[in-house]
Amino acid sequence: MKRTGFMRKQTDAFKTTFHMQTLMRKAAIKTRKRRVTVAEGAKYLAACRGEPCFLNVKCARSDWADPTVVPCHDNRLSAGKGMGLKASHERTLPGCMLCHQWLDQGPATREEKFARFDAGFSQWEQRRARKMGLEMQEAA
Repeated sequence: MKRTGFMRKQTDAFKTTFHMQTLMRKAAIKTRKRRVTVAEGAKYLAACRGEPCFLNVKCARSDWADPTVVPCHDNRLSAGKGMGLKASHERTLPGCMLCHQWLDQGPATREEKFARFDAGFSQWEQRRARKMGLEMQEAA
């Protein structure tokens, strides 16, 4: 009798189930939803640079560009916001540091925050369209 090392026999059933699990995992990876890259929304974020605050909650409205102005995202589920997810870059408007803080962590009600955001966004949307040249595309 020939001596061999200790080895377990591998059954065909184990090989098949392991192979099927691997195939299923690969299929799941292929079907994942494609995430929006930063570059695709960067044009909307860049449009906010050099603009005054459009929220105007904690600051006096001025026509000069405040150095603390950053893009403020909409905080609604309809805008794509969720747990651990930031809203779409298309739903941004320039806001100074104090107004942005009020929008995200302020004591006001959600309805008041949404009303302020909508008022500022309606003004910003027209200005952004002129700045980015979007009016010509919509008319065509």
